[in-house]
Amino acid sequence: MAGRIRQADVDEVKARTNIADIIGERVALKSAGVGSMKGLCPFHDERSPSFNVRPQAGFYHCFGCGESGDVYSFLRAMDHVTFTEAVERLAGRIGYALHYEDGGAAPEHTGRARLYAANAAAAEFFRTQLMTPEADIARRFLGQRGFDAGAAAHFGVGFAPKGWEGMTKALRTQGFTDEELSSAGLVSQGQRGVYDRFRGRVVWPIRDVTGQVIGFGARKLFDDDNGPKYLNTPETTIYKKAQVLYGLDLAKREVSRQHQVVVVEGYTDVMACHLAGITTAIATCGTAFGSDHITVLRRVMGDDSTAGEVVFTFDPDAAGQKAALRAFADAKRFNAQTYVATGPEGLDPCDLRLARGDGAVRGLLETKVPMVEFVLDQRIAGYDLRSVEGRVGALRTAAPVVAELRDPLLQPEYVRVLARRLGMDTEDVRREVERAGRSGATAGGRREAAAGPADAPQAPVDDAALRVTLATLPRVPDVGIERDALMGVLQFGHRMDPSLVARALDLPFRHPALDAVRAAVRESPGMQRPGWAVDAVATVREPYRSLAAELLAADFPALNDDEAVSSASDLSRRLVMRGFDRDKAELLGAIQRVPADSEEGRAIRLRLRELDAQRQALADGAS
Repeated sequence: MAGRIRQADVDEVKARTNIADIIGERVALKSAGVGSMKGLCPFHDERSPSFNVRPQAGFYHCFGCGESGDVYSFLRAMDHVTFTEAVERLAGRIGYALHYEDGGAAPEHTGRARLYAANAAAAEFFRTQLMTPEADIARRFLGQRGFDAGAAAHFGVGFAPKGWEGMTKALRTQGFTDEELSSAGLVSQGQRGVYDRFRGRVVWPIRDVTGQVIGFGARKLFDDDNGPKYLNTPETTIYKKAQVLYGLDLAKREVSRQHQVVVVEGYTDVMACHLAGITTAIATCGTAFGSDHITVLRRVMGDDSTAGEVVFTFDPDAAGQKAALRAFADAKRFNAQTYVATGPEGLDPCDLRLARGDGAVRGLLETKVPMVEFVLDQRIAGYDLRSVEGRVGALRTAAPVVAELRDPLLQPEYVRVLARRLGMDTEDVRREVERAGRSGATAGGRREAAAGPADAPQAPVDDAALRVTLATLPRVPDVGIERDALMGVLQFGHRMDPSLVARALDLPFRHPALDAVRAAVRESPGMQRPGWAVDAVATVREPYRSLAAELLAADFPALNDDEAVSSASDLSRRLVMRGFDRDKAELLGAIQRVPADSEEGRAIRLRLRELDAQRQALADGAS
């Protein structure tokens, strides 16, 4: 049986993997200085990006929540895989053959890896079934909606045959157990055992943002099918419908590049949009669009400004209007502007493409209106605006919507918009909006009071809050030199003069937290070795390890790599010079306490001359 993966292979796979590529599949990363990239943290919800990635160091660190690590720890945290699985997954990506140590522990595999494998095998089974004679009804279904074989292949669409065990038998022959198939949501349990969950349906594979199949959505085709029109994979270890967005694996690059996302309602709508050229379209999977979906999209979009846009397409019927109002409740969580686009005559993107072609689908975005305006129109639609009572009722219903707008420029504009919609005086509308705002604030205050009385016991202090960070370091020259020098060595030490770095790190630092980092970095072997800085950070004793992570991830002030190396070297020389100056001051003090012609006095003068010579040599080398 295979043992542990050879350490040399672990190091080689990490060295060959660009951590920015792996993280970039989930987080939109932007350049943030020399050798640094930044995005919204995938480990906690935030409005402004504080998650830094250093591709050269193979390291990430969030200045908001403190999470940090290398590419293996990122995969383990995000995908809940074991260390062995993380190494094997990355090795597979780059085509690297791993070697295992004989006699070591067997590779540890979690059930998650088998669930991914089972879903991938099921997706291949469904895809091949689409070409069988039995699948003619599925091919006709797709063709009637404008999707040919090429479109089906692009999206991986397949067919689940009507039989009870077609897929189950096929996957059993590949070594999957009934328990694994059940855990993957591929089979259901009956009195006589398990049977295929998806039968007689056209099937769409649902993938996570990295492209791995995690579940399926299936539409019934036969009249004798008594099941729901659409059937999805149930909740599993890897399939959480509140966090999954169909098509995001295909759309993510354009979503990140264009800072735009188009939210449609179904699988065929996603297909129609992408084929028409709207390659930022995605859809939820059997659930309403919610806050977890927003969190995922914000990270992929790089939603840290108001420059982006999120466009919702809703049917104009009652269900669509209800969905729009639900979306508006969460829309404020986006920094991007939110819009609603409704197709002509209520046509969804798939039907619009069939009726009027690709150009009409692309034109759908030209008809978008701000989400606020759409919601205002929905609120006042049921009132007779020809009567005083109707206008007043509509104002009272719509005013809270405007009151929720916190942008000091947007709110007065929408006061005027609402006044025009109602045909009322702007000042009357403004006063009602202010009143609605005060009522909302009062209600919020009551809720807070109910949630936590003033004399409630205080929560314990988080130990992490007591840790030293870059922000809490004293703003004095000595600390600044030590901070920046360590930052430079951690980030560019592999390009610096090893003897200079060693001399600088041999000298104790004045700030205890920085000195703890210095000591660990000094003991780290081989700065030319890929990943050495990440390993050095891991050896820093608590509570200073997070500070070391910040030093490795922070933006080093320089225009390019060469200037950064030069600046980091200069900082190291300044530390050595500071050591010379300290030693010289101590010797000058000592010479005052001994006779000038004594042996000790002569030794001190000799040492002073040596220090001056060494200092001059260092200065000459720098020049």
